Amino acid sequence: MKKQVLIAFALLLLSAFTAITVNQAFPVASADAIVGKWLNEEKDGAVEIFKKGNNFYGKLVWLQKGPNTVDEKNPDATKRNRKLLGTEILQNFAFSGSQWNDGTIYDPKSGKTYSCKMWLNNDGSLSIRGYIGISLIGRTTVWTRPDKGHPATL
Repeated sequence: MKKQVLIAFALLLLSAFTAITVNQAFPVASADAIVGKWLNEEKDGAVEIFKKGNNFYGKLVWLQKGPNTVDEKNPDATKRNRKLLGTEILQNFAFSGSQWNDGTIYDPKSGKTYSCKMWLNNDGSLSIRGYIGISLIGRTTVWTRPDKGHPATL
């Protein structure tokens, strides 16, 4: 009997700790909090996130390589000569509580498209997790807002 009470108490503590940890990792956000311009982690590209209907999308609005950079890695050969500026690389994200889920991200550096989810961090940065199948198999990158005067803001 004592063993069952200890196990129940341990499970209660574990679930309370998990709830606190998740709440800190994914602070409550308003759906439109991600709207605007973001610099990628490498600071060589900027994406403008916008709302279309009930979903969120993002298009490339600045590239360090310049405005004539083309989508040379695209798996569709007919798109390899298109300019990357203006290309929607984030598509169909739905806001759910503290995350934007069920979207896709196109990586122009590899030409691959991944399932994706996003969330805001406590410091105001945006975490973006691209994955194949389940989110455990993937990679997270962190985007930040560009400073005033950065070419992406012009």
